[in-house]
Amino acid sequence: MRFLVLTFFVLFANASNAQSPITTEPWQEVVVSVHDIDEAAQFFTEIAGYETLWRGQEQRSHLSFMGLPPEASAMSLVLGAPGTNFGRVRFIQFLNAGDQQPTRPGARAWDSGCFFSIMVRAKNLQAIYAEALKIGWWTETPISNLTFGASNLNIVIFRGPQGMQLQAYERVKPDLPAAFPAFERLSVPFNIMQTVRDRDTAQHFFVKGLGFETFYVGKPYTSATPTPTPLGIPLNLTTTAKYRAGIFTPNKGEVGRVEIIEMMDLRGFDYADQCKAPNYGILSVKFPVNDAEAARAELERRGLKLSKPVMSATIEPYGAVNVFSIKSPDGANFDFFSHEN
Repeated sequence: MRFLVLTFFVLFANASNAQSPITTEPWQEVVVSVHDIDEAAQFFTEIAGYETLWRGQEQRSHLSFMGLPPEASAMSLVLGAPGTNFGRVRFIQFLNAGDQQPTRPGARAWDSGCFFSIMVRAKNLQAIYAEALKIGWWTETPISNLTFGASNLNIVIFRGPQGMQLQAYERVKPDLPAAFPAFERLSVPFNIMQTVRDRDTAQHFFVKGLGFETFYVGKPYTSATPTPTPLGIPLNLTTTAKYRAGIFTPNKGEVGRVEIIEMMDLRGFDYADQCKAPNYGILSVKFPVNDAEAARAELERRGLKLSKPVMSATIEPYGAVNVFSIKSPDGANFDFFSHEN
């Protein structure tokens, strides 16, 4: 694994300092594999107020793109925050698809690989916390307070069916930017998080590979005094166990971001090879592009290797698309699609 990380870092060492973004759109949807789509959706429909955008049986072409055998089938439920057309959540329930393992069995922040959590904004987080516990969602820690730059935040990581994690941020001060999509309780997902083996290697992938803008790159961080953190670092280690983060975006806006965190002193298991269907957990995020073939050619020109070639598939509610996939250095799947002419 370390050899792969080093190889990836060297691959981009001579790349230019700036690349044009392969897309300027926020990610369209996150795909989450669960045992029961209705159980998984309860938090989003009852507490967050998300709307059902599509429900039905997945087309064979989509399952083929995901690498599933001919006998496999799946039902999906696509939810979206009211008034938005991005940041959707696709819950997918596979049948006859073979062995299913968790993408991240322990879901601990010091375990690297695949995706760690979906991230949303919140209002009245304490009330949401109480309601979530009643319907069976648990949390890594109690609600924690964190200062990030000029922002003071209350944060908690909710854990639902099959270990799915949703990280909720309540801005105490200052107010959210006016450009952020309006919401009542929980917002459209604005970010998705990975815990990674090496922050700098992952940064090269997003900035010099995908051409994303750097929203934030932080220095190694520890607390001055023992302080609870939403990442679940043991209290007595919060003053010594360093972590460093980076946030990258295709559009310089408030949504569609990708966040990475490297735990520098706490090391667990690596699950980069687990991020594949039909395993349980967050499987991928999909970004729209103008032309999938052109995007594929440009990314390969930059030295990236496709994990799935451009394929024609029907993915509802979007219809017929051309779609391909690339894995990040830590195994997370980034899909890019365009509508067929």
